[in-house]
Amino acid sequence: MMQPFKYNPPRVNTGDLRTPVIFYEYAPNEGPEPGEMEKRVLYECLAKVDHVWLKDLELAKSNGTLSDLTITIRDPHADYVPTNKHYLSIDAPEYKSNRYNVKHVQPDLQNKKFITIIAGLVE
Repeated sequence: MMQPFKYNPPRVNTGDLRTPVIFYEYAPNEGPEPGEMEKRVLYECLAKVDHVWLKDLELAKSNGTLSDLTITIRDPHADYVPTNKHYLSIDAPEYKSNRYNVKHVQPDLQNKKFITIIAGLVE
């Protein structure tokens, strides 16, 4: 007997990307003060921002990743390649004063048009 076809909607679609995110890196300051850092914006886009899933909450507490976020963006291809040397800020009131470091980047296996970024809060 044939399996009935069941449409599974994609987990993320373009309408979910509502939160402005800015990726940047720190560059040495041009001025005389040593160690001063200047932000250099690398890429800006809209993203879907997810907190740690509830089922992962205990694991996140035990390995110290409770403040990590999962960020899904449209795949920028050659325009921008995120690495763990980059930081990001989220333009939303609840994240305004937080800085996140890119920890891990992977393609979204459900939809090749997107990439998933795990970012950790910088204390």
